[in-house]
Amino acid sequence: MLNSYPLLFLACILAGFSLLRVPVTGFLAPLSPLVTVIGVLTVLLFAFVLIYHGLMFLAGKKKF
Repeated sequence: MLNSYPLLFLACILAGFSLLRVPVTGFLAPLSPLVTVIGVLTVLLFAFVLIYHGLMFLAGKKKF
């Protein structure tokens, strides 16, 4: 049975990309750099998690 965690990780990567693309205007404009940093960290973190799980699966140490 396929585990749903890889799909959750992909959804988190998409959420990170959406944080990078969202326009922050108005009284939230000072938070724009923070939103960008959170988006970049989210994309990087979950991409590395997906790569790690993929390598462990290929090595036969983990099953999805």
